[in-house]
Amino acid sequence: MLKPLLAVAIAGAFATASTITLAATPKLNDKQYFSQPSLDVVVFSNWYNGLFGDSKISGVELIHFGERTATNGDVRLSATPEQWDPIPTFVERNVDQGSGTISATLAYPEYDFTYTITARPIDNGVEITLSSPNPLPPALEGKAGFNMEFLPATYMETSFLADGKPGSFPLYPTGVKEIIGEHEPEPLASGQHLVLAPEDAQKRVAIVSESLPLALYDGRAKAQNGWYVVRSLLPAGKSGTLAKWQLTASTDNNWLRAPVIGHSQVGYLPQQTKRAVIELDARASLTGLAELLRVNPDGTTTTVKKARPEKQENYTRYQYAAFDFSDVTTSGVYQLRYGDTTTAPFSIDADVLDNAWHPTLDHYFPVQMDHMLINEAYRVWHGASHLDDALQAPLNHTHFDLYAQGPTTDTPYEPGEHIPGLNVGGWYDAGDYDIRTQTQYHTVTALVQTWEEFGLTRDTTLVDYERNYVDIHVPDGKPDLLQQIEHGSLALLAQYKAVGHAIPGIIVPDLSQYTHLGDGLTMTDNLIYDAAMSDTESDGTRSGVFDDRWAFTGKSTPLNYGSMAALAAASRAMADYNPALAAECLETAIAAWQEEASHAPDRFKVGNTTGGGLEEEKLKAAVELLITTGDKQYQRAVKDLLPYIEGEFSRAAVIAIRALPHMDKAYAQRIRRAAQKYKPALEAATSKNPFGVTITEYGWAGNGTILQMAITQYYLHTAFPDLFDSELIYRSLDYLYGTHPDSDISFVSNVGTVSKKVAYGMNRADYSFISGAIVPGVLILKPDLPENKENWPFLWGENEYVINVGGLYLFTVNAALALAQR
Repeated sequence: MLKPLLAVAIAGAFATASTITLAATPKLNDKQYFSQPSLDVVVFSNWYNGLFGDSKISGVELIHFGERTATNGDVRLSATPEQWDPIPTFVERNVDQGSGTISATLAYPEYDFTYTITARPIDNGVEITLSSPNPLPPALEGKAGFNMEFLPATYMETSFLADGKPGSFPLYPTGVKEIIGEHEPEPLASGQHLVLAPEDAQKRVAIVSESLPLALYDGRAKAQNGWYVVRSLLPAGKSGTLAKWQLTASTDNNWLRAPVIGHSQVGYLPQQTKRAVIELDARASLTGLAELLRVNPDGTTTTVKKARPEKQENYTRYQYAAFDFSDVTTSGVYQLRYGDTTTAPFSIDADVLDNAWHPTLDHYFPVQMDHMLINEAYRVWHGASHLDDALQAPLNHTHFDLYAQGPTTDTPYEPGEHIPGLNVGGWYDAGDYDIRTQTQYHTVTALVQTWEEFGLTRDTTLVDYERNYVDIHVPDGKPDLLQQIEHGSLALLAQYKAVGHAIPGIIVPDLSQYTHLGDGLTMTDNLIYDAAMSDTESDGTRSGVFDDRWAFTGKSTPLNYGSMAALAAASRAMADYNPALAAECLETAIAAWQEEASHAPDRFKVGNTTGGGLEEEKLKAAVELLITTGDKQYQRAVKDLLPYIEGEFSRAAVIAIRALPHMDKAYAQRIRRAAQKYKPALEAATSKNPFGVTITEYGWAGNGTILQMAITQYYLHTAFPDLFDSELIYRSLDYLYGTHPDSDISFVSNVGTVSKKVAYGMNRADYSFISGAIVPGVLILKPDLPENKENWPFLWGENEYVINVGGLYLFTVNAALALAQR
């Protein structure tokens, strides 16, 4: 009787809306997921991020009416797992087209537990079976369960039914959080038949468990980035089938995703190419006309261009068409329309880009400044944080966030000993609070290039180092760009003064601090840790509270070259602004070069914290020192690196071109030949999608890559205008400003009519943004889903601000302005 009863229960859950189609079954398609109109079920197409733990893109996932609303259908060892909690090891994935099933085998090898999750299609969903050849190990009894997580942004403020008993999803979590081994969380509901959002025909999901109870939890009580979790605790002493769920969702056979008109939310210069890219459902017919509307002073609109958009190659799961309106050059406010979709207003005008970089320099860079109190009118963004930096990291230690210390400190300091002088300068790396040296020197270099190319003298921010105080919107008579170069240089220079070389970075010692959200000042007590004191003792300078950040100090030659390159470059920019600091930066860079020349390279390598490739970083140092000093030894070093430049031209082009005025004709000829060889590769790379840029397809979205390629194009165009035009620069900005997959939002907060308002900054717990910051952008989730969530800030690969991208953005906007003779 059980199966007929289940069928009745499922049908009853979906009988209330006329738009629902009851009898459709998703098909296993050639992209290896289950699909029907308005519903896709993805089974382990994506995998947990091994470097950063649970990134909410794995297991069984639902894409419901075009939005990914559920993820991580898998065995987990707690009711509300957070990012760093244990994840299983992937063994294999099998797609059986004959039986129409997908199965994935996984294991917790430390517990000797292997299991298989199999999904087969049923009406409007899938049946999920979890099986294991062996019973649950005793150590996992009462811990292991089959979980599935549902996006709070989708389900908050909707209702649920648990075996018919009503309830509602809270806007904000309450109650006791889960502390493993101490406190179990209290479920919102339990039963064997759970319906989420029964009232909403585009959100409704039903889960029926054949034998095990279902419990519904709010994971946000444990961590702000938690999701709602549905969980069945696995039975002890049983092998074979351990759990079976029928997972179904509301569907609509007639549903088509609304068109998205990708366009620049900032607008367009009159003379530039103006091209909207229309994103359409794969089943939509491309029969409509696109329109450009001019908005009149009285609120009416006038159609100034109407045409059938030109079909483009399909990309990911969508089809595309392009509407070119480059011939419209009259200044004004416009909108685009296709079908029932009309965009927000945007401008065509000669000054649309003039202020587009201001929020980044005026606001984002000051907010990220470490070791300073950041004030803005009535608001304090954060206090003067981490003035107790930093303790020597322990030996042979692998840390989180890609930091590690090897078998030696490579400093005069013992593990745990305070290293004085590191509590100055630098920016919070991203949405977290570490000082990652590789990011710092990339940022300084980008800012110096912006200064030297465009000479930005804008001044809206007061910086007072005597008081460790910054005041936004208050000018102090000094160019803000130079002040930011100074701030980054102080942090890089401090490392050499403290330990004699660049270090991978500075980061908190404990995950409880790393997950901190809010004012960076409250991460530590700003007092130097003294192990001889109790944790309640303090003398006003030192305390017994072990909260100081660790300095990871392993010596890496590539990292050293990267830092000396930034210091040499900064010395030029600050020569008149701060001559003493400029001289110290240059002296340090020269001495570091000489020191590296005296021994074989130090090749300590950990993740992305110990520098790039050896030749790549050495070339940067040689060129910056050559530009600064004119010394022939650096010219010889650049010549020696020509084979690297030619072999890795896409990475080396900018620095190689910047060296041209300081090199001979033979060098210039080889660089030109390398550029000629690179041109078809660039054209191929930027023609793989309808947007004309390179969209990266891995765990971090690619806005940084797009900006770096735009900067490369600027240098190629200025050096070889007969070979390279400037179009990629403007296409790259258009992409950032809304001409991209998934939506038409600007990825630069507070730039453009509609921009990112929910992002992964230090204030992400408030579902807010930092003006002028740039998110990573559209993440291409395997096999074919472009995603950037505006309603959920916690997906770092889509929404995390990173400081060096701000530097790239400042350069790119001003490059576009310079080429437009603004």
